[in-house]
Amino acid sequence: MLALVQNQPLVLKYHKGALLKGNISLHLLWYGTFTPTQRSIILDFLQSLTSTSAPHTPSVSTWWRTTESYRGGPCTLGIGNQILDQNYSLGKSLNTHHLLALASNPKLTSPRAVHVILTSADVAVQDFCVSQCGTHASAKTKSGQRIAYAWVGNSVTQCPGQCAWPFHQPLYGPQTPPLLPPNADVGVDGMVVNLATVLAGVVTNPFEDGYFQGPATAPLEAVSACTGIFGKGAYPGYAGDVLVENTTGASYNAVGLRGRRFLLPAMWDPISSTCKTLV
Repeated sequence: MLALVQNQPLVLKYHKGALLKGNISLHLLWYGTFTPTQRSIILDFLQSLTSTSAPHTPSVSTWWRTTESYRGGPCTLGIGNQILDQNYSLGKSLNTHHLLALASNPKLTSPRAVHVILTSADVAVQDFCVSQCGTHASAKTKSGQRIAYAWVGNSVTQCPGQCAWPFHQPLYGPQTPPLLPPNADVGVDGMVVNLATVLAGVVTNPFEDGYFQGPATAPLEAVSACTGIFGKGAYPGYAGDVLVENTTGASYNAVGLRGRRFLLPAMWDPISSTCKTLV
């Protein structure tokens, strides 16, 4: 009888499609108002993913290297072009068509790239806070080029309990005390968690036929299959055992460039078929 109730191993099936491997550029479109400090937090995270600098332990690059275990070897991310759209060129309420239009900006279009749209706290996006905190997708531009793009928004004024947990009280479920964010910015530290989620998804399932579990229209991917897990011993409402900075009390589990700290979610490891944490 015990065998009947044992948890089955989590398996993300490979659907035989192309993955993003090798050198990939991240073209960034900052939509709305971001402070220089906020941009630097996100840029430091992105540059830390495949940094070859002297490694810290545990490191952001160690977290990203789990993607090498997916078919095709390593994916090396580099910052490409950046656009600051501080005048809200398409307004402050965006839908999926607007996101595609932003991702199709000619200044961002190039082969072997992911176009990343980052929206500020005062921008509403379709399904944001309802069913998603960020997303990735693919589409063809007017020139016929197939592009992969991702979007993540700052949730601090709209739904921090949903999209900036564990740095804010959850909207539902166990009401455990929130963790202090490692960069003292609930919204942006929450964006890093969601950006980590969609980037892992976009390189391992860029065109809806890579690695995922469940339906292609609502897949569980490399990190979204491990939602809510940041350290060992995690359970619903508890992020797990993570590290705490002595002076500030902020929680983290990864160190990046310039010693900046981040809290990164667990990622599914194809070798062990488990949600792998850094600590």
